[in-house]
Amino acid sequence: MAYDESHAALLRADLAALPGVTEQRMFGGLFFLQNGNMLAGASGRGGGMVRVGPDAMSAALRIEGASQVEMGRRRMKGFVSLDAEAMADDSRRRQLVSMARAFVATLPPKA
Repeated sequence: MAYDESHAALLRADLAALPGVTEQRMFGGLFFLQNGNMLAGASGRGGGMVRVGPDAMSAALRIEGASQVEMGRRRMKGFVSLDAEAMADDSRRRQLVSMARAFVATLPPKA
């Protein structure tokens, strides 16, 4: 399934002022990286994904439309999936993107 370009456009706008952001197709979607570290993306499942980090997981999961990312049978620590409604809701999406930005800012750049 292809990702929703309107969701990618929302994330692109949310991250436009952030330095070091690049786009990369992976996992059937379009993901945004900051200094080589995965930040957020429009997934091929009709919603999105953000990398909030392990410490912010409980707060992120309290946001309506957010759930823990599972790849196959494996739960991905620190990654939250957003359903299509949460992606379209500016307040919820931006809150989660803000958490992701805070976490990714703590990571060293990748070459």
